[in-house]
Amino acid sequence: MLEVVSRDAVRSQEQLRQHLHARGFDVTQATLSRDIKELGLVKRAADGAYQASPDDDGSRPPTEAARHTLQRALIDYLAGIQQSQQLLVLRTGAGEAQLLALAIDRAKLEDVLGTIAGDDTVLVIGRDARSARHLVQQFEGLAAS
Repeated sequence: MLEVVSRDAVRSQEQLRQHLHARGFDVTQATLSRDIKELGLVKRAADGAYQASPDDDGSRPPTEAARHTLQRALIDYLAGIQQSQQLLVLRTGAGEAQLLALAIDRAKLEDVLGTIAGDDTVLVIGRDARSARHLVQQFEGLAAS
């Protein structure tokens, strides 16, 4: 979804749904609304197109809402976790990896150095192997809640 709104001037949820459908994703209006909110998309004043929130520069501390969004994202999207040293590979359904990675990034977990998201896989880089083990426990615990 982030890729779509960064490439195209999408001004309505229906346009967004059509762009996603063209890429092979069938989503409902309710799912779009929830994802737009969770991603923090806002409309530009100039043309009314969706964009990532310009005030989300990563400098603010995480909020309780960001932690709750992470928990929801883990419950909704996480299909599995594998660890290799300080690297975690998180599996999701098709098209869900960016949503999960964004939730992890916004939660600003101290053990996370960064994330890289594909279509159905998120690479989470932990500070070290011990931090990665802690993240596995944390993610699994949140996903089970």
